[in-house]
Amino acid sequence: MHIYKRIEDIVEPFADVCVTIGNFDGVHLGHQMLFAEVAHKAYSRKGASLAITFEPHPLRILRPGGIKLISSCEQKIELIQMAGIDALLIIPFNLDFAATSAEHFVDDILLGRIGMKELVVGYDYAFGKGRSGNIAFLQEQGRVKGFPVTVVEAYYLDGVLVSSTKIRQLVSDGRVEEARILLGRPYQIRGEVQVGKQRGGKEVGFPTANLQVDPEDLVPRHGVYVSQVICEGKCYGGVLNIGHNPTFGGQALVAETHIFNFDQDIYGKPIKINLLKFLRGEQKFASVAELASQIGRDVICAKTMLAEQQKELMVSCSEHIPS
Repeated sequence: MHIYKRIEDIVEPFADVCVTIGNFDGVHLGHQMLFAEVAHKAYSRKGASLAITFEPHPLRILRPGGIKLISSCEQKIELIQMAGIDALLIIPFNLDFAATSAEHFVDDILLGRIGMKELVVGYDYAFGKGRSGNIAFLQEQGRVKGFPVTVVEAYYLDGVLVSSTKIRQLVSDGRVEEARILLGRPYQIRGEVQVGKQRGGKEVGFPTANLQVDPEDLVPRHGVYVSQVICEGKCYGGVLNIGHNPTFGGQALVAETHIFNFDQDIYGKPIKINLLKFLRGEQKFASVAELASQIGRDVICAKTMLAEQQKELMVSCSEHIPS
């Protein structure tokens, strides 16, 4: 997949391109249907498929603090590539761009710069100043200017609308098993392993890999989760605690993961953690011994679940991204 990080990076229009536009936070099953549709239309006309998204998310600019994102830009790129899209344009979003009119966006960017021949959008998508570029506007533009517009309808799974908003709520509530169904994969957090207080192994008996958590990001319900840890291309089981570590009077929000059958030095290295099941809420224990006893029980529960779902969970740890 070719990635363009500015509109200006597209130096000449595509010969024959089908386009979709969206924020695509989480790249959930509904988004995946959209990508499948645009890829199919591009294949049918022997052209290319192009997705357009924005960085940062427009609401981060228009309503600071008003949205917690499911996926980072890095993860979103990976997932769109896995969906089989040929090219991705990431438009830097700022207040100047927010003032762009919908008609200017269609004429100068979609038709002029990109050379769009066909457009595929989700049922609720709108863009441009004042969100004036809604479905009715796009359909009329397509009729007047000669490009077909396909609207992909809302996707429901067991009566639940698959949406980024719903997934954010599920993750915030710790309902990661339900979020996993709507995403089509586990909810994942990422980061570089930090040097912590060194208490996990020495005092508690369960060494941990620690990630600092930004409270401005989407934070799952505080507590303990069955997890998978992906490190240097390998997958391990684990238990994750996310919270403030009240037994030790902690203040910073941190994600601490005890990785099973693992003893490598990974400080400063990136890891990915899939959250599979919420086990219990965060709690303050009367002693380190009591904490260690409870972690031991958490580990047994986690290993049991991971063993029972071994075949299914192998797919969750796949790092393969098609070219």
